[in-house]
Amino acid sequence: MRRFLPDGFTLSLIGTVLLASFLPCRGATAEVFGGLTDVAIALLFFLHGAKLSREAVVAGMTHWRLHLTVLASTFLLFPLLGLLLKPVLSPLVSPDLYLGILFLCTLPSTVQSSIAFTSMARGNVPAAIVSASASSMLGIFITPLLVGVMIAGSGQGGLSWHAIGAIVLQLFVPFVAGQIAQRWIGGWVRKHAVLLTFVDRGSILLVVYTAFSAAVLQGLWKQLPLPVLGGLVVVNVVLLACALLATRYGARALGFAREDEITIVFCGSKKSLASGVPMAKVLFAGHPLGLIVLPIMLFHQIQLMTCAVLARRYALRGIAAEAAPTTVAS
Repeated sequence: MRRFLPDGFTLSLIGTVLLASFLPCRGATAEVFGGLTDVAIALLFFLHGAKLSREAVVAGMTHWRLHLTVLASTFLLFPLLGLLLKPVLSPLVSPDLYLGILFLCTLPSTVQSSIAFTSMARGNVPAAIVSASASSMLGIFITPLLVGVMIAGSGQGGLSWHAIGAIVLQLFVPFVAGQIAQRWIGGWVRKHAVLLTFVDRGSILLVVYTAFSAAVLQGLWKQLPLPVLGGLVVVNVVLLACALLATRYGARALGFAREDEITIVFCGSKKSLASGVPMAKVLFAGHPLGLIVLPIMLFHQIQLMTCAVLARRYALRGIAAEAAPTTVAS
């Protein structure tokens, strides 16, 4: 049963939301937290750039069909699901929450958990490293464009080129700087992976605290009754289920090997909380940010619990398949 319980980071997110609900930051304090958040996010992407091994990228780069399949799932399948299912799913939540769902559908894949689950399930790890990393970096440019198209289509505004520039400056430039500095600090960063985890989670918690503080001061919990929160869980589960089924059977229909199918499933069905929260801070400056990031937070926990079960099943099937010839021979 422990795999179905929230992990430590999820409990930290819940604690941060409770802290913002009872002790929201405001005024000068909110400005200080906002500045700290920007610094933490830039540091996070700098460390990601310094950690990503060029050798791993080269090792998995030749599998272009797999990478295109993952990118198609991340940036085509999910947005189409968000738009096509809107008439059915939007009555379950408020308009601002469904705006958060549409934003969720445009986000890149995760990096750490996609690779970890692929490894756990005995999939193609080098390809997972390339696919997840490429998705994360391309998302810096693709996600704002998709948001502009989808939000403009829903009548809630259009794309701000200033927002794209702010995202590139805050996320992509530090990543490139990290890649340049990798020759000097890459080994140290990989050796001290706990530092990256601390900055990763710390930056998210800072954004969540400032976002929910502002939302609470604007009356968030009066706008979010329990039935709507339950509806949001249902919407997230439906989206994840559709993505998992599409990636699994799509990979088989395209003739991918079992190891590649695993990579496509775990890289193509996930959405990044680490990228989504800072992007939301820039792209939705005029919207209730707490309602925008709440769908991402819930989806994050649901995808972790679901993929943990799937990875274990894939691993057991792989072990059984490897043992089958030995059993027959004996």
